[in-house]
Amino acid sequence: MSSTLESVVSDRSLAPMGRLKIDWARQHMPVMNRIRKEFIAEQPLAGKKVAIALHLEAKTACLAELLRDAGAQVAITGSNPLSTKDDVAAALADAGVTVFAKYDPTPEEYREHLMMTLETEPDLIIDDGGDLIGVLHAERPDILEKVKGGCEETTTGILRLRALEKTKELKVPMIAVNDAYSKFLFDNRYGTGQSVWDGINKATNLVVAGKTVVVVGYGWCGRGVAMRAEGLGARVIVTEVDPIKATEAHMEGFTVMPINEAAKLGDIFVTVTGNKKVLTTPHFAFMKDGAIMANAGHFDVEIDKQGLEEEAASYRTVRKDIVEYEMEDGRRLHLLCEGRLVNLVAGDGHPAEIMDMTFALQTLSLIYVNENHDKIGPQVLDVPYHIDEQVAIYKLDSLGITIDEMTEEQEEYLAGWKV
Repeated sequence: MSSTLESVVSDRSLAPMGRLKIDWARQHMPVMNRIRKEFIAEQPLAGKKVAIALHLEAKTACLAELLRDAGAQVAITGSNPLSTKDDVAAALADAGVTVFAKYDPTPEEYREHLMMTLETEPDLIIDDGGDLIGVLHAERPDILEKVKGGCEETTTGILRLRALEKTKELKVPMIAVNDAYSKFLFDNRYGTGQSVWDGINKATNLVVAGKTVVVVGYGWCGRGVAMRAEGLGARVIVTEVDPIKATEAHMEGFTVMPINEAAKLGDIFVTVTGNKKVLTTPHFAFMKDGAIMANAGHFDVEIDKQGLEEEAASYRTVRKDIVEYEMEDGRRLHLLCEGRLVNLVAGDGHPAEIMDMTFALQTLSLIYVNENHDKIGPQVLDVPYHIDEQVAIYKLDSLGITIDEMTEEQEEYLAGWKV
């Protein structure tokens, strides 16, 4: 890593507080700790440079330090302007990781931090939302040849990678960590489900029970948000464009209807689609006084902020993470966290036990890319099943849970065609 690049953080004096947060998270990440012990001895990333763009908070710091302990030189930036925790960034910078991140940077600073991370000329990349890969392909093709590949952990990022792959513009192998069973079944569903409501509750200090919650999108994240809303006592409406997912939501007991109808009924709206303008001007016109809107998709494009400002007679900040828009007819609509990820802006993100599995997948997948990039070629690759399975085995072991194994006879029976 270039010696001319020094960490850019908000306040180095915050490091002790950040270290306490990192240490607390690490205590609750047994799978990562097991891998860390193995990698300290094996040094599988010795001499390699790793660039990371993730939500820079305590669990992410544990990932960065694991890769450092595996022998890598690590540079990290945030993947969302409002999710970086300045104390954690400072603690990482003090621990030998090069950090380019601070809370609420200007758009120019945010982009500069991405560029600085790539200027370290990484061998491997861990991305969240496709920002690093996007900038790498569009603006730094000169270092593409050095990059062996990397991993992407979000639905949004994988959509962007698939678009690059489809047009044959993707130049490096990328593993779709988001699509691993040990990721979407737990991180997307239980992690998002819990952390979204942690964020909404912290931002609003209001009760969920008895309210009507509209979940816009019923992918794995939407499933988790709807499930937890129901558990908190809400009436749940789901809106979808996919007939199969809509049918599933119906069979799981939720009311399914078009967003134009749901807009009239919702007290709280949560967008989880990965698409743009799923809540926009026509919907704002129907919403009841006091309605609350929150986004749990990666980018702040799902709720039409510009349309909301244009339709409002006035707006003001009423709590730290709430902007209240007063419409011409006197109705008040509330937008949480500037339409950015509510679980990371108003909350602390997914629980440590959940990110333990996701970041273990990231780590082992990165090792796989490093060792097999020549064989893989420029494509979006699923996480190899043995890695997915290994993470699940480590997780069960950390919980003290054992499971059955098939006999040889059973394996032969399932592999054959005779009854």
